Amino acid sequence: MTDIDVAEENKRRFLDAFGRFAAGEVEVLREILREDFLSHSPGAPAGRDAWIEFIVNSPIATAQLDLQHVIADDQFVVAHYTLIPAEGPSETVVDIWRFEDGLIVEHWDVSRPLPS
Repeated sequence: MTDIDVAEENKRRFLDAFGRFAAGEVEVLREILREDFLSHSPGAPAGRDAWIEFIVNSPIATAQLDLQHVIADDQFVVAHYTLIPAEGPSETVVDIWRFEDGLIVEHWDVSRPLPS
């Protein structure tokens, strides 16, 4: 498999998981995250199961996610989207996901509130 093929497969897997998660299917995270998953977001716990629990109890679990851009290479998928929570201000978010053997192993993000 070439680097381009790997990038396209990572992007496809990400888009499938993002769409399912945005539709309320939180369990898709168990399929796409490796067990030893590590998020570099402040306050986020290490490990797939702990991170999923963290996400389930955060505003993102019930927010509307409006995907604008996705960029992929053979290791990383970068997603830019608007997070529209049930309550509170909307945010613009950029997530960086590192893939290894078809699973996400690391995550970084930046976000900022959208002007009212």
